[in-house]
Amino acid sequence: MSDKRLGVIGIVIEDRNSVARVNQILSEHADINVGRMGLPYREKDVNVIALIVDGSTDRLGSLTGKLGSIPGVTVKSALTKGK
Repeated sequence: MSDKRLGVIGIVIEDRNSVARVNQILSEHADINVGRMGLPYREKDVNVIALIVDGSTDRLGSLTGKLGSIPGVTVKSALTKGK
């Protein structure tokens, strides 16, 4: 089993057609989601999600990898080094 990490994942959705897939992936990874804040930025026609996560590096990698493969979605993460 890999180390657990605490962190934040920033998700920017520029293609509205991708919103349903993003939400599906987030639901599949609900076990590592601690909190979520989502904001529609109407002036720029994008949606922004800040996700607080706590999970193994394998689960976090699965989440960010799946999200990052969606067209019109940008993902960045900042994680603790683990203990």
